[in-house]
Amino acid sequence: MNTLLDVKDLVVEYPSKRFRAEPFRALKGVSIDIGPGETVGLVGESGSGKTTLGRAVLGLAPVTKGEMRYNGRDISHLHRRERRSLSSEIQVVFQDPYSSLNPSLTIEQILAEPLTASGTPAAAARSRIRDLLERVGLPAAAKDRLPREFSGGQRQRIAIARALALDPKLIVCDEPVSALDLSTQARVLDLFIDIQERTGVAYLFISHDLAVVRHISHRVAVMYHGEIVETGDGDQVTARPEHPYTQRLFLAAPVPNPDAQEKRRTARRELMAQQAAL
Repeated sequence: MNTLLDVKDLVVEYPSKRFRAEPFRALKGVSIDIGPGETVGLVGESGSGKTTLGRAVLGLAPVTKGEMRYNGRDISHLHRRERRSLSSEIQVVFQDPYSSLNPSLTIEQILAEPLTASGTPAAAARSRIRDLLERVGLPAAAKDRLPREFSGGQRQRIAIARALALDPKLIVCDEPVSALDLSTQARVLDLFIDIQERTGVAYLFISHDLAVVRHISHRVAVMYHGEIVETGDGDQVTARPEHPYTQRLFLAAPVPNPDAQEKRRTARRELMAQQAAL
């Protein structure tokens, strides 16, 4: 399989606020690759570095060392104007769709922004907006409404439609379902899968939820303290975790059966005690 995104030995550091203190290293030599049409799930708890990696891919976090290549092109240190030229290729869907949608604009205006910026003629843009709304399961009449008139799941569909406007090859999905209830999560995840099957878009899918990552990902990478500690296909990493941190994540995931949940809690406590004793 060809490589769409290839990240090698990536280091991201931020200056410390304390005088003469060592910089904070958010990523410690991370390597990961994504093929065309592939979903790679990036899972870890808060502070693990997964969002920093996504921001680095988007050009929003500084690259201290290492390199990132997109379709063979080094994108590690692009200037802002060069980065803008990649906007049709690499897009993002954030965790909170409401904060990423301008509340004063109609849905048509929101979806028209990337199209207008790319020079799409007005008539073609209107046709494209109708197609985008249909693609994410919203009626054409939605174009005349404001973001606040939609539910959380519908707003996320609008955010996905905007990300798809320029037919990107890669979308960075940063916790895109964590703010949604379980039933809405499932529908939005199925939408991501359906869109990928129809368009061939690739996803870097960031989540703290191992069950969500397993549902959507071809491969899974587990992040812990700025490093990738385990990788493999979804079943391997989520059902047969090898690294102690992945095992803790698996045991922390909720299950509907109360007795099974209590057994998981007990097993997790025992595992943490064993690791602390080492």
